[in-house]
Amino acid sequence: MSITRRNFIKAAGATAVVAAAPRLAHSAPPLPVKNVVVVGGGFGGATAAKYIRMWSVAVNKPINVTLVDRDPAHTTCVLSNLVLNGRMKLSELQMPLARLFTNHGVTVLQDTALEIYPSDRRVQLKQNGSIPYDRLVLAPGISFDNVTGWDPNTSAIQHAWVAGPQTTKLRQQLLTLRKGDTFVMTIPPAPYRCPPGPYERACVVADMLKRLGGGKVIVLDANQEIVAERHTFETAFSTIYKDIVVHKKGAMLRSVIPGTDTSPPAVETSAGRFAGKVVNVIAPHRAPALLKDAGLTNSDGWAPVNPLTYETTQLTSSGIHVIGDSCAAPVQPKSGHMANSQAKVCADAIVRYALGIDLLAVPDPDPDRTANITTNSACYSPITYSEASWLTANYRYDLTKKQMVLTTPTPGEAPNWDGENFEDMFTWASNLFTDSFT
Repeated sequence: MSITRRNFIKAAGATAVVAAAPRLAHSAPPLPVKNVVVVGGGFGGATAAKYIRMWSVAVNKPINVTLVDRDPAHTTCVLSNLVLNGRMKLSELQMPLARLFTNHGVTVLQDTALEIYPSDRRVQLKQNGSIPYDRLVLAPGISFDNVTGWDPNTSAIQHAWVAGPQTTKLRQQLLTLRKGDTFVMTIPPAPYRCPPGPYERACVVADMLKRLGGGKVIVLDANQEIVAERHTFETAFSTIYKDIVVHKKGAMLRSVIPGTDTSPPAVETSAGRFAGKVVNVIAPHRAPALLKDAGLTNSDGWAPVNPLTYETTQLTSSGIHVIGDSCAAPVQPKSGHMANSQAKVCADAIVRYALGIDLLAVPDPDPDRTANITTNSACYSPITYSEASWLTANYRYDLTKKQMVLTTPTPGEAPNWDGENFEDMFTWASNLFTDSFT
């Protein structure tokens, strides 16, 4: 089946095949799943907390779910590039986590997880002490690698790759650009959060400079090819932004040079040094130290999981699941939509455990579920001030390879960007926000 706009919209709404409460099972006594702790209130964590609670109540095995996040609301990275050009306000992207308590009975703690004790099945929090769990779901997002001359939290050179105050600061810096100015940005080696996002940002800033009369957007890409929506972005860079965007492939970030009163900020890369009036560093990233310290990450810095349940494969019998950007899930991209999709597979697994179904038992106790696990990732990318493109990909569990695989040779993308896609982008985002946070 060819990917058309209508097919895309249909696929984008199907985030996981396990979209209904699990069936009651009487073949085994219930496993001890009464308390679940979820760390991280983004698309993965919020969705998992919501569906574990909702589905467990639906099958008369109510699970107490505690969601831990340092902020009272999650600010979504989805659509955040539109804050940079003024199309949206940051406040429009803030999702109050209290709605999960009001609507589903999820206990929400505004706190920070400091340490995980897998053998004791407890999490140490900064303010609320140690809390026990039968199952722990980790969805803490990303952390950045160390880069010489740059601190992701304090540098005047923003990453804005975790939506929030840095998004606002980068917006303020972009407002200082004038005709002929240069914007420099770095793209980390894949895998990284939101594969099309950096190229989308390059287009948003290029459009801003074009409206000012011209300038340069220098894209320093650590990858040898555009990672996502290659046709779309190659076309945009070579046509409407051909006099603005300079895309340098294989440019690995080495260091950051802060600006002074007499010299602009710059970055040192394997392709040379590049300075600009505004510099945006998106550094290589990995799973946060919380997971590394608990022994959940591999040598690449991500947390390997079993896609049947999203349980860690680094520790046995730990009751720990990892979803979203932190997990090492081959093929599946790190995106908000994918995190929502993985969360439902994870939630389904946890509720089935509570019903007495050990999904990792041999032989497989639930082959119908295993054969029908699917996930989906979809996104829209603004290309101009009022036009967008889209990208979608569907995945299914392969019984032979024992991993998720693409159901088509390549992800599908829009044949072109247009205003209709731009309008559809807000409908897609609204549906995703509602499904995850309300």
